[in-house]
Amino acid sequence: MARGIKDKVAILGMGCSKFGERWESGAEELMVEAFKECLIDAGIDKKQLQAAWFSTAIDEVNVGKSGIPLSMTLRLDNIPVTHVENMCASGTEAFRGACYAVASGAVDFALALGVEKLKDTGYGGLPGGRGAPLQQLWNANGTAPGNFAQLASAYMAAHDVGYDDLKKAIGHVSWKSHQNGAKNAKAHLQKAVDMDTILNAPMISAPLGLFDCCGVSDGAAAAIVTTPEIARSLGKHDVISVKALQLSVSNGSESGFNSWDGSYFHTTRIAAKKAYEEAGIRKPRDEVSMFEVHDCFSVTELVTMEDLHISETGQGWKDVLNGFYDADGKIPCQIDGGLKCFGHPIGASGLRMLYEMYLQLQGKAGVRQLKDPRIGMTHNLGGSPRENVASVSIIGRLDA
Repeated sequence: MARGIKDKVAILGMGCSKFGERWESGAEELMVEAFKECLIDAGIDKKQLQAAWFSTAIDEVNVGKSGIPLSMTLRLDNIPVTHVENMCASGTEAFRGACYAVASGAVDFALALGVEKLKDTGYGGLPGGRGAPLQQLWNANGTAPGNFAQLASAYMAAHDVGYDDLKKAIGHVSWKSHQNGAKNAKAHLQKAVDMDTILNAPMISAPLGLFDCCGVSDGAAAAIVTTPEIARSLGKHDVISVKALQLSVSNGSESGFNSWDGSYFHTTRIAAKKAYEEAGIRKPRDEVSMFEVHDCFSVTELVTMEDLHISETGQGWKDVLNGFYDADGKIPCQIDGGLKCFGHPIGASGLRMLYEMYLQLQGKAGVRQLKDPRIGMTHNLGGSPRENVASVSIIGRLDA
């Protein structure tokens, strides 16, 4: 009977490039930047790596859909390298592949690395898709800000929340992220923004203003995983283990039937429930220490707080305004600044989120460090509110 991978995999090392408008660097340089930090942190030789998973998503910059760019850039020792892409969950998908390889006993050391060079595409947002039926559906339904503004409208209607109340709540989400990102030297945007500026910013798609939308950036992040036993044998004392990895993908019910009212993410609720079961978490509001969610738009973060079963349905906006998710709140969210301050280089984002949780759990987050965190969670959402893929990862101290 399947039991999941709780505590079967340990994160041996992680690395993350500086995110931003990296005009001076190609994807290769960003990969090397993240990998060097990761390898030093892991404390092993590159030749000990036995398999790798490589995540990118955009054709315009990344050549082909194979693992060759990673292998050639890092001069890996002719090991198997698998390219993965699962929309905005691509980075987490690479991590999932590496973790499953270790958990199965197939390899002792596996690498997951994600990278994206979005600035080079010339697009103001994420580049368009590559055709096929879903792309035609998205084109017909409008832009990404428009789609997620509809999520906000549906949320207000479903829970009888006034426009001004929701606007203040999502503004607080943005304010919180900028406050946190100002303390992170690797973030793209490192300037705190006051609430008046956020609330009076140009409107993109009501109620989403300029500061409620994440930016476009370049970046890379990496992880090396092994077993807890090997990690200890290498002298790692504060072993950070994987508690759960879950993925849920839309099957068309959101678009094809009237059972979904547009106010939440069905896939996130499923992935979260399965992740908590795998990790043995019964009361996430009491047991989760911190988390990073896919804040492509600030309203997405607010809704996700409920879909992850931390805030009660329809009450997340109140928790936000009460400071529950602030850096000094009960469960800090986006303590590193989130997508709002890092941007969203698709292949790297999931691993970048895990990087912050990993630093926090080891007490290495510097001025952002939280007091004694034990369980960290990350969430990715790829696609639109109607059709998407949702991933949830939970990591923590081995004894947690």
